[in-house]
Amino acid sequence: MSAAEETGGGEEQPWGEVSPDAARRLLIAAVEAFAERGYHATTTRDIAGRAGMSPAALYIHYKTKEELLHRISRIGHDKALAILRTAADGEGTAAERLTAAVRSFVGWHAAHHTTARVVQYELDALGAEHRTEIVALRRKTDEAVRAIINDGVRAGEFDVPDVPGTTLAVLSLCIDVARWFNVAGRRTPDEVGALYADLVLRMVGAGT
Repeated sequence: MSAAEETGGGEEQPWGEVSPDAARRLLIAAVEAFAERGYHATTTRDIAGRAGMSPAALYIHYKTKEELLHRISRIGHDKALAILRTAADGEGTAAERLTAAVRSFVGWHAAHHTTARVVQYELDALGAEHRTEIVALRRKTDEAVRAIINDGVRAGEFDVPDVPGTTLAVLSLCIDVARWFNVAGRRTPDEVGALYADLVLRMVGAGT
């Protein structure tokens, strides 16, 4: 699946929040280039070429290559946070909400693995101001998962001596799917999500 085909959760048009069309094409090209070559090895000429545009055209829509990365990262982190908050604020027991959170979070990272690799693994390439902004979003992601686990501990559903450490382990497990997922593999994104949800419930001692 190309970055042009990847969406963040059911939009009719991939990356539909980015306009005009030229800016969207450049962003899609940047996702593909960063995922394939890495941020530092990618030039603005590479990105413009993939988008079928001249290098000068890129600067009409994005001042720098780093601004492009920030836009990609911001959209991706906003989507990831929305997925987890929906599960955290949903109905059901802590175990049911943690299952929903992991299944949807893992499913997104698998279905959108090209985008997710850039979003999750190019953080250090951002400038200081943008990195601070994205780190704040990542903290909110941590808080959403931690809240579910804390609810489960208080309700006696989970046995978790170290909630912060377990939260980090859960998020790390989910995020890493973007690194290895292959559309030609044995499992679909939904199947991977179901597998990981079961593994996470075992981690937190649900049902023991």
